[in-house]
Amino acid sequence: MSLELLLAFALFAFVTSVTPGPNNMMLLASGVNFGVRRSVPHMLGISLGFMVLVMAVGLGLHQVFEQVPVLYTALRYLGAAYLLYLAWKIAGSGAPDSRDSGARPFTFLQAAAFQWVNPKAWVMAIGAITTYTPQEDFVTNALLIAALFALINCPSVGLWTVAGSLLRRWLSSPRVLRAFNIGMALLLVASLYPILVDIKGTV
Repeated sequence: MSLELLLAFALFAFVTSVTPGPNNMMLLASGVNFGVRRSVPHMLGISLGFMVLVMAVGLGLHQVFEQVPVLYTALRYLGAAYLLYLAWKIAGSGAPDSRDSGARPFTFLQAAAFQWVNPKAWVMAIGAITTYTPQEDFVTNALLIAALFALINCPSVGLWTVAGSLLRRWLSSPRVLRAFNIGMALLLVASLYPILVDIKGTV
């Protein structure tokens, strides 16, 4: 991979990782509700789970979806449904130390598994493989792309967790925190709009 292509990919990875999306909305809420330390497994799960997804796309999963497009469509429906469920959970969560909230941050495995039903993650993975992976020595380059994406992704999404943590003192009131969580839930639902429009257009 040339240096020019590597720099272009690094910019792509940063921009797609740091811009709003389901992962970042949930990390912002996690930073507010649980702080940075308790959100670290969530951040690592996103980055490493996404790395595995990029590897899978690079090693042939994208070709499977091209041959059987109904599988990709089904995955997108599943992802949209799961995001709506997460939005409902976020909207209903209270202060982290309230005894009746039952709120818990995402675990590493939950965050990693979520990447497989996250529509934005699929768009990012397919874009990375089809646009920035040289055909020569393709498998090695695909693995390199996946590893670099994870390295860039983790600190990028971490910015949202830190931002959420910094907001904690301004959201100390249960009523304000509840309003914030409802706002985050609505933004998470709004992030589904392009996906739902695309699904509707293919039906």
